[in-house]
Amino acid sequence: MNGDTPPLPPSGVFSGGVHRFPVRVYFEDTDLSGIVYHANYLRYMERARSDMLRLAGIDQRAAFEAGAGAYAVADLSIRYRRPARLDDDLVVESRVVAVRAAATEIIQRIFMRGELCIEAKVIAALVSPSGRPSRQPADWREMFTNLMKESQGDNAG
Repeated sequence: MNGDTPPLPPSGVFSGGVHRFPVRVYFEDTDLSGIVYHANYLRYMERARSDMLRLAGIDQRAAFEAGAGAYAVADLSIRYRRPARLDDDLVVESRVVAVRAAATEIIQRIFMRGELCIEAKVIAALVSPSGRPSRQPADWREMFTNLMKESQGDNAG
């Protein structure tokens, strides 16, 4: 983040269908060398996806408590490009790129001062309480489809 960009609210914001979520690197996030431990990027992306859903109107807790199930990562590929360090301000961008009956594919990228650090493809599937894939509610699929369409014109990174 720089002086020209206003700070993002803690839950992030949508811009052109892309969710942007702020993260600050704390001491507990780093390894002995002072670089963010690789698994912590997954935590940052999980937080960003959770807040993206919340801002889009999906109440995961209520859905789970009502017996609809919960989202689980069904597939993940990640590419580490450059490290982040203690006190770095990061932005996690989440962009829906595909919507299927039971799953949504999201590209997540983590930036530091505008430079790409991490790029990942995440497939989040709705899983029933019994652990089987479950159809996403129609209104959720429609919301994801709308976000995907909005983001197609916003490919700047």
